[in-house]
Amino acid sequence: MPAILVREILVRRSPLRGSRRLAPLVVCACLAFSAFFEMIEWWSSVAGGSAAADFLGTQGEVWDTQWDMFLALVGAVTSLFLLSRWHDRQLPVGPPVCPVPAAPVA
Repeated sequence: MPAILVREILVRRSPLRGSRRLAPLVVCACLAFSAFFEMIEWWSSVAGGSAAADFLGTQGEVWDTQWDMFLALVGAVTSLFLLSRWHDRQLPVGPPVCPVPAAPVA
């Protein structure tokens, strides 16, 4: 779901519609969000001590963070692969909606 949301924002607000750069940027954004969430988990475990480790539910798995990031990657790539054409059909036809700054009046 976040991959299609990021794709929607980039298609509507940037000149990336139809670009080969769109999919890699979407995947990078999803991985960045996943990494940020893992950092929040780490910060909470440092701040909360052993109680935070129980709350996070890692169950002693040392590769929990890596698995979460890997599954974010797999989910983003899979959703782009399966839903990109459907998403393109749902978007309005026409140029991308990209706000153009007005020229200053002298």
